[in-house]
Amino acid sequence: MNRLEIDQDRCKACMLCIDVCNRKLLALSEKGLNAKGFHAIEQHEAEKCTACALCAIVCPEGCFTVYKEVKSTT
Repeated sequence: MNRLEIDQDRCKACMLCIDVCNRKLLALSEKGLNAKGFHAIEQHEAEKCTACALCAIVCPEGCFTVYKEVKSTT
């Protein structure tokens, strides 16, 4: 299964990842502030993530780690 990890304490809420997500699965958290005083990014409907890694590419803070499932051919 594809998986996205977000280091919310590094996030500065620039929202570049929100704009680039083709599936619109990222949004600012409404839960509270992170260590830097920002509403960090959260992923919604994780099962719909294709692990395209566009969020990780555009993030200036390197907040994203993307894991893509490798399908076995055997």
